[in-house]
Amino acid sequence: MANQKAVCVYLGDALKRYGFGDGHPFGPDRMDAFWSEACARGLDAAVGLHAPVIAPREDIARFHDDAYIDKLIALSASGEGYLDCGDTPAFEGIYEAAAFVVGTTLDACRRLMDGSCARVFIPIAGLHHGQRGAAAGFCALNDCGVAIEYLKREHGLTRIAYVDIDAHHGDGVFYAFESDPVLAFADLHEDGRYLYPGSGDALETGRGAAAGSKLNIPMPPDADDRQFLRAWQRVEEFVDAARPQFILFQCGADSLSGDPITHLRYSSAAHGHAAESLCALADTHAQGRLLAMGGGGYNRRNLALAWTAVVNALIESKR
Repeated sequence: MANQKAVCVYLGDALKRYGFGDGHPFGPDRMDAFWSEACARGLDAAVGLHAPVIAPREDIARFHDDAYIDKLIALSASGEGYLDCGDTPAFEGIYEAAAFVVGTTLDACRRLMDGSCARVFIPIAGLHHGQRGAAAGFCALNDCGVAIEYLKREHGLTRIAYVDIDAHHGDGVFYAFESDPVLAFADLHEDGRYLYPGSGDALETGRGAAAGSKLNIPMPPDADDRQFLRAWQRVEEFVDAARPQFILFQCGADSLSGDPITHLRYSSAAHGHAAESLCALADTHAQGRLLAMGGGGYNRRNLALAWTAVVNALIESKR
């Protein structure tokens, strides 16, 4: 499946399996909606395709507690109940499906670190609500958190940037690394007074040695592209000042106008602009290393437009 192109995209049925059934906002059809649009725009000819990779338990345990992994495996075998308080249903094989998301994100990190890919996009990735010891918000595991731990431990990186424009605050990443100065965290999200998970106040800027290393920008309901672009200037300046050696970009499409469970009103141009900006910062500070993850997005047309805008920006940055 793989071929040699500077921009790499991961696709495959193993990724598509991470979904909660027809009719659920996070259904198994999301990847195909994106790829159909990408092919219609001719982007498929400009990217290298890679197959999903499953993570072994020891990689998952870089971030997640053993007791929680045991619980997830048991619920995955039974396929019954919920992994959290009611947002994230279990299904048979959910552990393996989530492990493929984690493993694919780690494989992308490895390819970026060894230079075999210059930019990467993974449509089903960026499960940013998962906690070290619990599931949350459709996220059985947290591939972002595993990737950050991997980059720190295996590659010795001391400056990593995580940028999140999903409508929901990336709380699973934020609180796991709130006191870790290695991670520069920037999150532009709908104000938690109006949307799950209710966190991400502007005063939450990191603790202890990490004070000032976190940037949360709550956006009002109905915020549009103009408001996004004004706020994005702060994100860009923050990331530039952090001089990251690697950039993780969670580009959830649920911040576009018309999403069924959120209230922001961006267009896909916001996502394209953010991706273009981060490509330039990656070239300046991170030897070009930028990993974009699809995140949320529950209007299929919206996610197709937002994610193709991101991929197009990745491609254009390497021409």
